[in-house]
Amino acid sequence: MSSFKLIQGKFSANDAIDIITQMVQVKIKFHENKITNTSNEEDSKLEEKRIKELQNELQNLRSNLLAKGGLIELSSVINYH
Repeated sequence: MSSFKLIQGKFSANDAIDIITQMVQVKIKFHENKITNTSNEEDSKLEEKRIKELQNELQNLRSNLLAKGGLIELSSVINYH
């Protein structure tokens, strides 16, 4: 198995939120493109559900990070075979 260290470090709450928000926006755009490129209504509904989940999770994370303040340690590793 191989890995790619995408994010590693300590960030201010605002910088951490900015990094995470941009990553989630890329993931949302991915799902939006899948909706655009499919004619299957069931697949579209699953993609829309995932977009809403991502938006809700991001909002909860923002609130938690702002409440915590200080430095936030982020770590994101992509493992692949």
